[in-house]
Amino acid sequence: MATRDGALARAASSFDSGAFKALLSRLVAIPSSSQDPGSEAALEDYLDSGVRPWLESLGFGVAIHPNPLEGFGPILTGARIEDPARPTILLYGHGDTVRGLEDQWRPGLLPWALTEEGDRWYGRGTADNKGQHALNLSALEAVIAERGGKLGFNVKLVLEMAEERGSKGLREFVAAHAGELAADALIASDGPRVDPAVPTIATGTRGTYHFDLVVKLRDGGVHSGHWGGLTTDPAVLLAHAISTMMDRNGKILVRDWLPRNGVPAEVRGVLAGCPVGGGGGEGAATIDPDWGEPGLTAAEKIYGWNSLIILAMVSGRPENPVNAVAPDARAHCQIRYTVDSDTEGFEASLRRHLDAHGLEAVTIENAFVRMAASRTAPDHPWVRWAQASMERSLGKAVQIIPNSSGGLPGDVFVDHLGVPLVWVPHSYNGCKQHGPDEHLLIAPAREGLLAFTGMWWDLGEAGTPG
Repeated sequence: MATRDGALARAASSFDSGAFKALLSRLVAIPSSSQDPGSEAALEDYLDSGVRPWLESLGFGVAIHPNPLEGFGPILTGARIEDPARPTILLYGHGDTVRGLEDQWRPGLLPWALTEEGDRWYGRGTADNKGQHALNLSALEAVIAERGGKLGFNVKLVLEMAEERGSKGLREFVAAHAGELAADALIASDGPRVDPAVPTIATGTRGTYHFDLVVKLRDGGVHSGHWGGLTTDPAVLLAHAISTMMDRNGKILVRDWLPRNGVPAEVRGVLAGCPVGGGGGEGAATIDPDWGEPGLTAAEKIYGWNSLIILAMVSGRPENPVNAVAPDARAHCQIRYTVDSDTEGFEASLRRHLDAHGLEAVTIENAFVRMAASRTAPDHPWVRWAQASMERSLGKAVQIIPNSSGGLPGDVFVDHLGVPLVWVPHSYNGCKQHGPDEHLLIAPAREGLLAFTGMWWDLGEAGTPG
């Protein structure tokens, strides 16, 4: 007789046999970087030969659509409808990756080949996001096999190939296909757990706001001996501008950028006791307790607050300095923000702030929201249902956070489909996604497979949120 334990055993056996590793190896081998020119064929190949046959073998009807915006990767949709009266879940993932950065990986590792070392699988996309959506689909496979070809609920899937370029075109696509994508909830995976050992549910994501600070004073550099000490140095003005925006310890000084009413009580409550860790080994980033907003816990800083990051800054040519006062200086800045923030006022607030500090020469250019923030209430019935299911499968506590620290296009699905968001990440902060040596930890990946197998099983039973 088909049982929940039987489905979990099937999933564990498949993982332990090496079948999932072999599957992920095939997906990683497709160099589907949406950030590299000339990758269009690989983006199509990932969907058409990497994923479509697998989905069709699981009973999905599959279609691959051109992106509504020219120059961005295609979008796959799939549907497996058993009974319209049963719950319908929307799965999301992305098969595109950042650049391979082949020359930066350490000896013995390659971006487009899965390599196992110790407790890790290395390869581009293992953590972001091929490994994560592959685990969720593998869990479906285990439940279908245990139930003799049935699921007991309905699944729809959106798999995009432009997430690493800001999910361009996804909003337009979902708006145009809202009827066929309608679902009761989005349950999907991306991003990191709060700690490698702690299963996590995120109910949204922080957004990303970008802008350039620019100081342009003249058309060309001038001799540093003849003009140094006489003419304004744009690099110094830029440095002072940044120092007025954030203090020595990382506290944001443009206070209109912050969540309007501080950390909401429901956010503070769900983050009480929430761990933050797992940066990953020697030479990795550290959690510096004195950095950031005073009076907040580490969890509140990255899940309930905003951060300012200087992504790049330049004046002159650092790789080949000349004896000249540079003509200009530029910094590209990013704000990671929660839904409690007023992004429409960000640029005007900064302009007032710079002017108040006598920095009228510093201009703001190219200000825009790259990905909007999103959040489902942490106590939403679908969130609590998922937490209970996961805890039953894993035999351990599951941490809920109000939003992950990174960005994802959850707002698109909230705005056009009205679905609650249940993000269940399978990675961790030290996975080195977006850099060389990206990897997926094997043990959390196995837990993720079991967690989703249990949820897929439970969706076919009574007791799902109405």
